[in-house]
Amino acid sequence: MTRALPLMIQGTSSDAGKSAIATAFCRIFAQDGYKTAPFKSQNMALNSYVTLDGKEIGRAQGVQAEAAGIIATTDMNPILIKPTRDAESQIVVNGEPYGNMKAMAYRTDFYDEGLRIIQESFDRLATSCERIVIEGAGSPAEVNLNDRELVNMRVARLANAPVILVADIERGGVFASLVGTLQLLEPQDRKRVIGVIINRFRGDLSLLQPGLEWFESYTGVPVLGVVPFIPDLWIDAEDSLILHRYQGQRETPRDLDIAVIRYPRISNFTDVDPFFVEPDCRVRFVSREEELGEPDLIVLPGSKNTIEDMQFIRETGLAACIERVHRERGCTLIGICGGYQMLGEWIHDPAGVESPLQSMKGLGLIPMVTTMEQRKTTALSKGIARFAGQEIELEGYEIHMGQSVFDQNDAAFIQLRNGMDGYCQEEQKRIGTYFHGLFHNDGFRTLLLNKLRADKGLAPLDERPSFVALREQGYDLLADTVRRHVRLDVIEERMKEFEQNEVRKR
Repeated sequence: MTRALPLMIQGTSSDAGKSAIATAFCRIFAQDGYKTAPFKSQNMALNSYVTLDGKEIGRAQGVQAEAAGIIATTDMNPILIKPTRDAESQIVVNGEPYGNMKAMAYRTDFYDEGLRIIQESFDRLATSCERIVIEGAGSPAEVNLNDRELVNMRVARLANAPVILVADIERGGVFASLVGTLQLLEPQDRKRVIGVIINRFRGDLSLLQPGLEWFESYTGVPVLGVVPFIPDLWIDAEDSLILHRYQGQRETPRDLDIAVIRYPRISNFTDVDPFFVEPDCRVRFVSREEELGEPDLIVLPGSKNTIEDMQFIRETGLAACIERVHRERGCTLIGICGGYQMLGEWIHDPAGVESPLQSMKGLGLIPMVTTMEQRKTTALSKGIARFAGQEIELEGYEIHMGQSVFDQNDAAFIQLRNGMDGYCQEEQKRIGTYFHGLFHNDGFRTLLLNKLRADKGLAPLDERPSFVALREQGYDLLADTVRRHVRLDVIEERMKEFEQNEVRKR
């Protein structure tokens, strides 16, 4: 049986650009006519993606599947780790909750089971595709963890994959991080590294050239390419490490000011990405009372620990500030998933699903009570929303543990095939929903922003960007950039060498 040709992307650190480079190779191989799938054995992320069959995987692998032009499945990310508290996470296996585990228990008790799950998922992918782009996590040089790791060199050995090491030059110390990583690898693992890519370069490449020559001479490892920084590249981020890159608009004056509440366990914050491409929107992430100001729109995004994140916004004074700005200034509030639950009257967690705190009073702005349950809702959803005097079709996805109950809901937001979702009181400027991806719907986003403009006495904008189209263009831009700046011929040759060596072993 023919097996897919693998290529693995590892990094010198988290947020080195592994996901973006892996996405580029997914697009490149697909453009070249190969059926290509992404694979990340173990992903720690609070931004997740729902597959067609209602299962949950890391958002990066869902995005990479889109770039490759195939349907995402749980085999592309068999283990997803979603932190709920310090040193404790929900473990999602094959798209479904497995249980909550402490870090040490995961390492000692789950390792053998995890390795079996990973092997089975990879084998299924390898016999159904022609290329697999494997993404590592963090750094392969974590010497304190490497004896029982499930995501870097152990997976490279399992897949017999050549490895490209990616380093982010924006961080500084790029040669030190590359050399240090290579020196800390076991000899057999270092032989798997076919080259390095330096990522996010800005400036004159001739000034970097002496360093590239020194690196190749010192390590014997080739520099496969230097990828320039790509501005305005809107490809969904994997986790909150990327949030610092969202701060570029903080001081940019725009007609509309949007504040996104950033709590400690913020999840699926990519819901607000479409606002960043709008010409009249300034988007700010806010975690302190003094940062809130007087925005036109406050978004309460998803949370992996709704009760403790609600406690956070109370203790920091943000809750009182949000209520004041809403009531006195008429600021519009939109809560999504966990943020929707926070807008309600109470959040209960009697079984300790997310937190040992059993109850927390919400903001009391929506007449509902939420109770956390062991069963997790994950689904792709469609419906019709009534907003600004119009009915508009929406698509989104749901990922939540809680069920929200109204005594009476005479202001439901979205008509579903088999019921209703959410709450929309336009006069009071309060909206809540379980629909992630709400703002990715261009029609709804246009209505919302033009309503905010009208509230300020501003004329509507008739033309707005299509975020879906921009994301597709982003995949092509990323692939084209890597094609121009990376030695794809060398990579192709080395991939085939690894395959030939594997055939000889058999």
